[in-house]
Amino acid sequence: MKQKEFVDLGRMMDEIFSAAENLKDVFEERMGYQPGERGFNWDARHDFYPFYSYPPANIYMTENKTIVFEFALAGFDEANIKLEFRGDYMYLSATVPSEEEQEDVHYLKRRLKFKDIKDQKYYVPEDKFDRDKADAVFRNGVLKVTVPPKEDVAEGERVTVEIKKEGS
Repeated sequence: MKQKEFVDLGRMMDEIFSAAENLKDVFEERMGYQPGERGFNWDARHDFYPFYSYPPANIYMTENKTIVFEFALAGFDEANIKLEFRGDYMYLSATVPSEEEQEDVHYLKRRLKFKDIKDQKYYVPEDKFDRDKADAVFRNGVLKVTVPPKEDVAEGERVTVEIKKEGS
C-alpha cells in the first residue's frame, strides 16, 4: 500500500506565529519601537541604500556632518572609475578592465565576479554639501569619497500652502 504524506497544518501555523513573534521582537529591539509610542528610533543598523549590493559600500556621516562613501572596487583601475554630481545626486560609474576569459578553466567556487557599474546614484543634497570640496581617494581597492557640509546653508524660499476644508 502506498503511503501518503500529509501536511501538518497545525505545525505550519505554529511556525508562522513563532516567526511573527520573532519579527516583532527584532522590530522592537532594532528600531527602538515600543507599542503606543509615535515614530521610530533609527539606528546605525538601518540600511538606507538596500538596493545596491554591488559594489559593496559603507555610507556614513561624521560628527562634523561630512558624508563619507566607501566603495569596495577591487579589480578596478582608478582610470576606469567616474564620479560626478548632477542635481541632488552623486553618480558612480566604473568599467571592468577587459580580460579574456580562459576556456579551459573549471571553477570549484566562483564568488568574484566583476561587472560594470552604470550611473548608480546616491543622495547628496546640493544645498547641504560642498561638492567643490569633495575628495575621492582610491587605495587598496577601496574608493573613499568624502563630501563636507556647506559652511553657510542657505535657507530656501518659503512657500506657504493654503489649507482648505474638504468640500469647500
